[in-house]
Amino acid sequence: MNIFRPKVRGKGSIPALFFLAALLGLAALACPASLAREKPEGFWRQTTSQWGGHLKLRGSISQYEDTTVFAPVGTGVYTDGSLSLRLKNQLFFPGNASFKTHYEAVLSAGDNRRKKRELELSGVQFPQSAAFLGLGQAMNDKTRLFDLTWTAFDGKSRTAYQRLDRLVLALNPTWGRLKIGRQAVTWGNGLIFNPMDLFNPFAPTDIERDYKVGDDMAWAELPLGGAVSLEGLFVPRRKPETGELASSRSSAALKIHTAHETTEFDFLFARHYGEWVAGLGSQGYLGDTAWRMDLVWTNAGQGSNYLSLVANMDYSWIWWGKNFYGLVEFYFNGLGACNYNEVFTDFEIQDKLARGGLFALGRNYLSASLQVELHPLFSCWVTMINNLADPSGTVQPRGVLDISQNTRLTVGANLVYGAPGTEYGGLTMPGTIYHLRPAQSVYLWWTWYF
Repeated sequence: MNIFRPKVRGKGSIPALFFLAALLGLAALACPASLAREKPEGFWRQTTSQWGGHLKLRGSISQYEDTTVFAPVGTGVYTDGSLSLRLKNQLFFPGNASFKTHYEAVLSAGDNRRKKRELELSGVQFPQSAAFLGLGQAMNDKTRLFDLTWTAFDGKSRTAYQRLDRLVLALNPTWGRLKIGRQAVTWGNGLIFNPMDLFNPFAPTDIERDYKVGDDMAWAELPLGGAVSLEGLFVPRRKPETGELASSRSSAALKIHTAHETTEFDFLFARHYGEWVAGLGSQGYLGDTAWRMDLVWTNAGQGSNYLSLVANMDYSWIWWGKNFYGLVEFYFNGLGACNYNEVFTDFEIQDKLARGGLFALGRNYLSASLQVELHPLFSCWVTMINNLADPSGTVQPRGVLDISQNTRLTVGANLVYGAPGTEYGGLTMPGTIYHLRPAQSVYLWWTWYF
């Protein structure tokens, strides 16, 4: 098995080396004519590079209740761990061009993975919505243009893979900016929920938000004069079942950004997974408080239309000689349902949950987060997400200690609350007595940056 051969799926296999060569060729074409006439050694002599990355060790302890889907294979205390390496490089070419590469290697093992495999072998069927509850599949590139993920081994309780999470050429011509390749784009003003961020958004419960998962795309930005700019992107995707490119799985989007005094506005128009999406966003200041708001309309076809809204405010202040930061956010999910068991039969909800386009089953959520810097090297956070209808939700306390200039220690917990039948309290799987409920868990992360 050759795990070092990235491929394009479909009819035949095209090594990603050709894609890399094409990107470097574009970089050469983007150089000024005076540089193009130079000898190759002159070009490379003017090329500089930056290296960096991190090594992260994660450990967690979780506990599932006896009424959850893990009951048939044994509940109790589960322990899990992982080791991940991210190696970053960026080449800066003469003529306003650069090339960024992020290599990632991950080794993970533990009881959660082992028990899930045992459930699969036992015949228990997981709905696609299980991904929302932390029971999703491992990282893969089944739907991306290029398959840049290589699995070394995938066992019952452990897995190891390596992948390229960034492989992008950035050009800065006189008319704007252009990026082609595997990259990440973030739109929208949500701080916990972010419905305008269509492309690999973070889940609201994600504590670690250093890097979004990259997608293969083309992105461009054009200044239109004054405070107005236009962004556009195209993300080709494949059907996971066949590996064929499909317009119904791809995305194309435009975003116009403008500003008036201290208030900024965004207008979004997109075709995303076969749906029409339009959005309006704004942000500004009310005294010393920053506010943000996004309104997103989605037309899923066949008469299915819904709105999503997020609005938040955040503020920083000093108490007792300590730095404080707080935010409060309201989120309305127009696709939410009063009967959560619809998740087992509603294909639209299942599809969005499975691909990370939806992270909530209810309609109205109120979230808050508070940070206090107890010491310049130690900060404490607590984040709370609350479904207003149940009520149910999650509380996430954590502490972050900078051990040294390049080393960080993070300790925290994910605590869920709610009665059975509520969103976070546990959905009853049809035909069983078991619930889909997130585990109560604690974790410890050690990170070394270089």
